[in-house]
Amino acid sequence: MYTAKSVLFAVLSVGVLCLSAPSPAAAQSAPPQGNNGQPQQAGDPVAEANKRAVEEFIEATKLPGAAGKAECVWLGRRIASLLFRDDVDTARRHMDIYDRFSCPSDHLRLTFRCVVRQGNIDQKSPESLPQRVHACWLQPEAPVAPQAAQ
Repeated sequence: MYTAKSVLFAVLSVGVLCLSAPSPAAAQSAPPQGNNGQPQQAGDPVAEANKRAVEEFIEATKLPGAAGKAECVWLGRRIASLLFRDDVDTARRHMDIYDRFSCPSDHLRLTFRCVVRQGNIDQKSPESLPQRVHACWLQPEAPVAPQAAQ
């Protein structure tokens, strides 16, 4: 069916193709440019946001049961935000994944109830919804704040 020459040609062609493809390490031949021991700038908003996100997940790991697992925290907060913004279809797709990770649906329900009970969110402050959802994720049965009740 196949001759020895055609098999040899195919093997050599694949070998040449693999060897001629650029490797990712070749693009990184220069040593990495570090900050030469200088401390990072204090006003770096990306670094501060990353640090805050890590601290939020560490704080959430103290929750009992599966509600403190990182995947449950991330998905649960996202679902609560989507539901609050009336994006039910996307929230439902995320809920399927949330259930696959065996995350507690009761905690998600209580978190969303907490977010809704606090009333509308200031549209001028985009950070207020994630902050509210995170606070409600940590303490879903927290009392309604006085300024939100008015």
